[in-house]
Amino acid sequence: MQQHTGQPGYPDQALPMGMYPQPGYPSGQPGYPPPQPGFPPNQPGYSAPGPPTYPQPQQAGYPQPQQADYPHQQPGFQPPPPSGYPTPNEGYLNGPPAQPFPPVITNQPGQGAFLGPPGLEYLAMVDQLLIKQKIEVLEAFTEFETANKYKVLNSLGQEVFTAKEDTDCCSRQCCGPTRPFEMNIMDNQGQDVMLLVRPLRCQACCFPCCLQELEVHSPPGTVIGYVEQEWSIFYPKFVIKDEEGEPVMKIEGPFCVCECSSDVNFVITSEADGNEVGKISKQWSGLGKEIFTDADNFGINFPIDLDVKVKATLLGATFLIDFMYFEKKQK
Repeated sequence: MQQHTGQPGYPDQALPMGMYPQPGYPSGQPGYPPPQPGFPPNQPGYSAPGPPTYPQPQQAGYPQPQQADYPHQQPGFQPPPPSGYPTPNEGYLNGPPAQPFPPVITNQPGQGAFLGPPGLEYLAMVDQLLIKQKIEVLEAFTEFETANKYKVLNSLGQEVFTAKEDTDCCSRQCCGPTRPFEMNIMDNQGQDVMLLVRPLRCQACCFPCCLQELEVHSPPGTVIGYVEQEWSIFYPKFVIKDEEGEPVMKIEGPFCVCECSSDVNFVITSEADGNEVGKISKQWSGLGKEIFTDADNFGINFPIDLDVKVKATLLGATFLIDFMYFEKKQK
């Protein structure tokens, strides 16, 4: 190892070769000026640029899960349903929402115990009934008298009862509208709930001793009311009686029962005070139907709190009025 001495700026000491600055390599190279003014040093609160970072949950502006704005959600917790909808485990406490028009009439009372004849429970809940007679094609084209069939509907057009005349062919062809008959009234399950019995009577007003009458049975075999014609020259009149034969209602029709594009009304009045409590209306069915068929439509109105036995007797009176005044005679 060589020792170099006398190097400018270095003390005399033994150094390895190459540790001293070589000629031609100055310590500072020109062209690299010092930092220029105008670029202030980093200010407090500003970090050096770098990749974007996300604030930690502990930073301000991000409330903890325990805060009110962000409820803590346990595993398996289901959020509450919107207002107005039941929870999955609750369901509908009172059944599904009711439909505007119920599909089936069950003939069951709404509340309380029903004390009337079995099968007439539905009459306790209504104040109006509609009766529509079925059109018989054979009768319309051949004038061969067939047994009458009816549908009894509520005010919404839902079928409540069906009625079918029970007579023999000879009576229908020979006696026409004055024929005696039995009419079976059934509910929607096909059970007989009422029986109407009309004996053979004279319909002429000049025979006051042999006027029309009708018995109403419910159930069949048990009389609950009577419909009896009262003698009158000008106005159709009937009296409604209970099972004891006591008058409870009266029915009076117009001077002329001939309909001409309008309804024919039979007024129902109370026997006690004479006030009007309802009516039986023969509804105009249209010119074609009225001329070529004897299929008639009727409507009955009565107080909703009226005894169901009286309601059933008024229903029977409607069938009697149809046979007496609106059933066409054979030519």
